[in-house]
Amino acid sequence: MCCSVKSTEVTIVLFFRELFSPSQKYQLLVYHADAIFHDKEYRNAACKYNMALQQKKVISKTSKVRPSSTGCTTSALQAQNLPSEIEVKYKIAECYTILKLDKDAISVLEGIPSRQRTPKINMMLANLYRKAGQERSAVTSYKEVLRQCPLALDAIIGLLSLSVKGAEVASMTMDVIQSIPNLDWLAVWIKAHAFIHGGDNQRAINTICSLEKKSLLRDNVDLLVTLADVYFRAGDTKNSILKFEQAQMLDPYLIKGMDVYGYLMAREGHLEDVEVLGGRLFNISDQHAEPWVISGCHSFYSKRYSRALYLGAKAIQLNSNSVQALLLKGVALRNMGRVQEAIIHFREAMRLAPCRLDCYEGLIDCYLASNGIREAMGMANNIYKTLGANAQTLTILATVCLEDPMTQEKAKTLLDKALAQRPDFIKAVVKKAELLNREQKYEEGIALLRNTLTNQSDCVLHRMLGDFLVAVNDYQEAMDQYSIALSLDPNDQKSLEGMQKMEKEESPTDATVELDGDDMEGSGEEGDLEGSDSEAAQWADQEQWFGMQ
Repeated sequence: MCCSVKSTEVTIVLFFRELFSPSQKYQLLVYHADAIFHDKEYRNAACKYNMALQQKKVISKTSKVRPSSTGCTTSALQAQNLPSEIEVKYKIAECYTILKLDKDAISVLEGIPSRQRTPKINMMLANLYRKAGQERSAVTSYKEVLRQCPLALDAIIGLLSLSVKGAEVASMTMDVIQSIPNLDWLAVWIKAHAFIHGGDNQRAINTICSLEKKSLLRDNVDLLVTLADVYFRAGDTKNSILKFEQAQMLDPYLIKGMDVYGYLMAREGHLEDVEVLGGRLFNISDQHAEPWVISGCHSFYSKRYSRALYLGAKAIQLNSNSVQALLLKGVALRNMGRVQEAIIHFREAMRLAPCRLDCYEGLIDCYLASNGIREAMGMANNIYKTLGANAQTLTILATVCLEDPMTQEKAKTLLDKALAQRPDFIKAVVKKAELLNREQKYEEGIALLRNTLTNQSDCVLHRMLGDFLVAVNDYQEAMDQYSIALSLDPNDQKSLEGMQKMEKEESPTDATVELDGDDMEGSGEEGDLEGSDSEAAQWADQEQWFGMQ
């Protein structure tokens, strides 16, 4: 339908334009541009919108020379029915934004006088300023949005993300909160998001939980997704997954936040569930980054890094602000040995989400992979000073200290502090267990892992406990721990290797048979690797097509 309308308009505009008045020509040009915009021909649409603006200037000139009062009245009536010039400029800026011509978009919007800028124009301008690093201008524009629309939640989040104090933002909405009944929750909501953007995850969780108990916001999907995301940032995988699942049950068509949920599920080894989730989201919409990220996480944890790289790049094409897509592409590049390219993606993720520690962890891993211990230490110390001494920042700093033989004792102290704050923090437990293993303090390691596993079950912890039990010759229970680890994550290669090694040691008489079996398995793996290489070449070709090499 749209295509036929567009063809008709093109014919009219090109061949019969002399039959129409200047006002009608302007209208036709705008309608033509709208049709092209709908067909996603954004560069062409921007050109046609600019032609419409030129035509509008002709109308303005002719209206000034009309002498009669009747002519003036007619002109005024026509002007009332014409498409708004400001709206046309907004559409031009929208085209430029989609084409990633941000400077041109800003230039067009700045050409609109301040008093004539609508809330959506100020909102677009604020987002563009923020993306360009012009934080002061972004803050001014967000504040203007709130002045016009005090309940614009995106503008509130924009201000908080630019380090504007929560109290100042709340004061800009206070009159509305007091004048409208049942709106008292908004002040608490602002407080919660101020904690989130300040990196105080625990207080953010407590505040959101208090909001969730209120009858007005009980079972609110957006609030549940926010809570799940904060649990994720705090390193509480179990509660994060729980809240994401709760939100999904309330809204089966939910897309927001599902990239993080898919990543957590893939990391936990639930690859079949991740595959189903990705397929379901693709059926809802393939124009969002989330389903591509989920499929990319499935590929990454299946060790298909080239495919993960392609899917991450596709997600970034759809949403350049997708932090999870940038992280996916970053880890894929790192695992493919392209460390410098990975660093660029982790830095961009840090810029977009300065309070998300996984962005910093990715960058630190890259530094360590390229023997940049000094850079990694500088980054870890900076996080520690900026976000404070919590279990996560202490563990990150300890991780870097473990890489230097001179700072082993410091690492131990930091991990003890982290575990004193959060005894169930898995990353700290894993690093402490690694340290005890180096020191050959196997009994202490067994006690630490058993204590942690009383409250939660984790593949890595069960596998590490199996390794420690092998070291003290408790083979039967070690076998049990490896079995539990594989039940949690069937793709955990280290657990499988540990189990196979024990089976060989326990059955020396069958060594020849097992070696034959290993040779056969090795042959199969070679076949898989060959298939993997051909697949990598295929995805690499597609990466070149999308301009990623």
